[in-house]
Amino acid sequence: MAASAMATSGTVAEAAPKGVAARIVSADPTEVTLNVNGHDHTVLVEPRVTLLEVLRDDLNLTGAKEADDTTSTGCDTVIIDGKPVLAGSRLAIECVGQKIRTVESLRQGNQADEVLTGFVKHDAMQCGFCTPGFVMATRAFLDKHPKPTLEETRKGQGGNLCRCGTYDGITQWALEIASKGGA
Repeated sequence: MAASAMATSGTVAEAAPKGVAARIVSADPTEVTLNVNGHDHTVLVEPRVTLLEVLRDDLNLTGAKEADDTTSTGCDTVIIDGKPVLAGSRLAIECVGQKIRTVESLRQGNQADEVLTGFVKHDAMQCGFCTPGFVMATRAFLDKHPKPTLEETRKGQGGNLCRCGTYDGITQWALEIASKGGA
């Protein structure tokens, strides 16, 4: 089977559409620079390494969690170029040149982002495992939709799961922020 695949596949460069440069990446560890929370970090990674692994293992940013091997919970949500993304489903080498924000970016000294403080106020975190993902999904959602309705807020949280059932507190806080005039 492998021999027939090799015989018919051609090279990567031939497979690329005309006018589009092929992205050929060595299987060897490669030095990449990632912009995380406003700072450039150069790390040595194999092409198979996920952004989540780099954040946790190389940069010691442990807010994003690895809850499962299917990236279905949202515990690993980060913001990349303004969009919520599951860090466990993105290869680190794919993120070069993009702006990555983790939950750690939402606290500067004694100043905490209002999404963080609201999660405490509305008891929106119980075991806390899903909380960083929900916080980042909420921050990204409110950045894009500063005055959402209840239904839009629920839909905006659709990619995150909480076994403790803190959805009501999360939704109430997002709506409270919106009622104050946006995020």
